Amino acid sequence: MKLSELIKNVEVAELAASPDCEIGGISYDSRTTKPGDVFVAISGFATDGYKYIPSAAEKGAAVVICDRVPQIEIPYVLVGDCRKALALISREFFGDPAGKMKIIGVTGTNGKTTTTYLLKHLLEKTIGARVGLIGTNGNMIGDEFIHTERTTPESFELQQLFAQMNEAGCTHVVMEVSSHSLVLSRVAGIDFTVGAFTNLTQDHLDFHHTMDEYAHAKAMLFRSCRVGCINIDDSWADVMMKDASCKLMTYSAEGKDASLTARDIKLSAKGVSFTACFDGKTEPVNLAIPGRFSVYNALNTIAVGLALGISLDDCAKAMETAHGVKGRMELVPTDGDYTIVIDYAHTPDALENALKALRAENAGRLVVLFGCGGDRDRTKRPIMGAIAADNADFVIVTSDNPRTEEPQAIIEEIIVGLEGKKTEHVTICDRAEAIRWAIDNHRANDVILLAGKGHEDYQVVGHEKHHMDEREIVAEHIEKRNKK
Repeated sequence: MKLSELIKNVEVAELAASPDCEIGGISYDSRTTKPGDVFVAISGFATDGYKYIPSAAEKGAAVVICDRVPQIEIPYVLVGDCRKALALISREFFGDPAGKMKIIGVTGTNGKTTTTYLLKHLLEKTIGARVGLIGTNGNMIGDEFIHTERTTPESFELQQLFAQMNEAGCTHVVMEVSSHSLVLSRVAGIDFTVGAFTNLTQDHLDFHHTMDEYAHAKAMLFRSCRVGCINIDDSWADVMMKDASCKLMTYSAEGKDASLTARDIKLSAKGVSFTACFDGKTEPVNLAIPGRFSVYNALNTIAVGLALGISLDDCAKAMETAHGVKGRMELVPTDGDYTIVIDYAHTPDALENALKALRAENAGRLVVLFGCGGDRDRTKRPIMGAIAADNADFVIVTSDNPRTEEPQAIIEEIIVGLEGKKTEHVTICDRAEAIRWAIDNHRANDVILLAGKGHEDYQVVGHEKHHMDEREIVAEHIEKRNKK
């Protein structure tokens, strides 16, 4: 592909390279640069790609895209925003695959993963679509699962993934859209058919610094989509809608004046049920995932279905056959009169919602085991400690992904939130040991919530990932107990 074709939608400040130069590939990591590549010198969190221009040149880079004139002799394209440029040239390099499919983006703090899985199920059941999925749990092309490191991949990998999905016959893609991906231009240049907002609660303040900044990052999605589906029960809904450039569809479970509403809501251990009301029509909805938040996930899914032209009746029927997602209120087999649930709840709001959902269905003690991630928002640690104490009967404070922080230091910051509370608690730094302790010390009819890790089958200590699957820990310990 000629350089001129690659950069045709990029705002170029200076072109110091031949427009007819043939480009063989794209790289933004000098270690992967190949002869004939264009190297994009983006700034990362740990280092500046500008420093690696000489290395990319040694590897044979034909052209460099950068925001400063290179200090070595090499053809270059000067731009104001390297990250946005990477997204736009990646789109052109792969032939704009997203433009050949309907792209549905889901943003918000909690509920994104479940909503994307529900949407995939809905599209497959109602219109027989072949659906790609991109998100926290991993990526899927139809039924094929592809592991992922990020909720939203870097723009080059994202466009490459779109190309794979398009080649595999996907007509729709449902994807989680993180606030990081919006701010860092990973999704720049994508024309979303529908964008959906779940809710906004405290998270990622290590990156965004304030809730206002976090909210405005999420709101960027609604300037890049044709229809926006908004949860108007959330206090940040107005921010999402204020500068939206798309048609808006709203939903509510609190009786507000919205496009789509839920009434006659019933919660049980088996799931939720309600009556969906839209455009003068009503349909009963049943979803086999417990918790009031499941009402919102179902409403969000149905709203997107309606925005895509699927009938309310068909949307409601699809919810009846939908199932839960790995690591989201996931029941783990036990050997007796107690229940273990794994949930990804790693934010204050998510932890409170999970505990309240389980409290409504629990006759025995509600025990919660959780920690907080290292190198992330420290302000939420005591908040989550207080939420655990206020909503559970017993609290086990342990590690999550400590990363480069000292695990015990993280625990001590969580414990601040339990001070003055009457709820009993223990601290066990080793998470696997803590899970085994919870099983050994359970009482009849206990519900034990293992919160924070969810679908993850690893623990990050320092800069390394170590295998740790909570399902395996539970199963192995129960087997060991039964052999005694």
